[in-house]
Amino acid sequence: MAETQTSVDVFTKLERVAKLARDAPNMAFRNLAHHIDIDWLREAYRRTRKDGAHGVDGQSAETYAANLEGNLQSLLDRAKSGAYRAPPVRRVHIPKGSGTETRPLGIPTFEDKVLQRAVVMLLEAVYEQDFLDCSYGFRPKRSAHQALAALQHQSVVMAGGWLLEIDIRKFFDRLDHGTLREVLRRRVHDGVLLRLIDKWLHAGVLEDGSISYPDAGTPQGGVISPMLANIFLHDVVDAWFDREVRTRLAGRASLFRYADDAVFLFANEPDARRVLAVLPKRLGKYGLELHPDKTRLVDFRRPDRVPPGGGSGGSRTFDLLGFTHFWGTARSGKWVVKRRTAKDRFRRAITRVALWCRKHRHDEVRAQQKALAQKLRGHFGYYGIIGNYEALARFLH
Repeated sequence: MAETQTSVDVFTKLERVAKLARDAPNMAFRNLAHHIDIDWLREAYRRTRKDGAHGVDGQSAETYAANLEGNLQSLLDRAKSGAYRAPPVRRVHIPKGSGTETRPLGIPTFEDKVLQRAVVMLLEAVYEQDFLDCSYGFRPKRSAHQALAALQHQSVVMAGGWLLEIDIRKFFDRLDHGTLREVLRRRVHDGVLLRLIDKWLHAGVLEDGSISYPDAGTPQGGVISPMLANIFLHDVVDAWFDREVRTRLAGRASLFRYADDAVFLFANEPDARRVLAVLPKRLGKYGLELHPDKTRLVDFRRPDRVPPGGGSGGSRTFDLLGFTHFWGTARSGKWVVKRRTAKDRFRRAITRVALWCRKHRHDEVRAQQKALAQKLRGHFGYYGIIGNYEALARFLH
């Protein structure tokens, strides 16, 4: 979407906040909300997706835009005065992994999305100066593909190692509100922003016609949720590992995190087992726990570095961000880390397409072709990486 003069003015303000955050890494900001004015909300509106699902009020982006200036001014007045009330999110469930397991998503109203985007813009300006290179999820100019490429590169450089694959059990459902507030106040002490975040944390959840008010967690679906998750996990995992753990290890170690998905790569096994032993205590301190069945240590040493009879005997592959990672040889004969579409993601994609075809089998052929082509482009856009040709061909045929 094309930038406007308003975008340039807002960008200048964001740069000013970012510079302050860089220059004063231990300062808590007490006066950020004054940056949010009508121009700021216009820019937040510009950055908000217009084709998303509708929230509990059923209002579309097109309807909201019919009286855009009036709606934004009303939103600004309510946000600044404290009169804004976060509406309940509409909960839907999407498939997660294999089997019948699902992931709940909370869909905010369009106006709520605009205000969340306005607050996220401010939080990003501050926290992007603090976040470490090991985190990739829901950050500007960062992506899942960059996380995968960094992991692949480091694995090859280290000739593999011992990989700790962790799964934080129901992270978005169990995030403790009180602990999150403590973490936030280390950098943000602005009353307007903290009150708005509190309102989103306590907004109801509409499901099957009834509203509930969870006392923990942050509904996935709005832009504020991944921002809060990154702030929390930066403190709990990233900074802790970088500043307190890595310096005490005997060998090299790296962390790769995308939202609540993370893996650690260690040069030697004792380091990996030490971190595996202490990690549950670290997470428990913040009200979180590891999933016992999905957290595991993988012997991911390069095959030619494993002495005869020295293998772990278990799986030498692992899944991350929809791909299965394994060792193989390139055409040159060198060892490389290869990736293919994970089995559960492949099955899920096939099932979704089959269900869509069944539901729309009576649609006009041209409309079906256009929709299926769009789905294929989306699938190939993410899974179309070097070495994944076989899985892509199977999906196509």
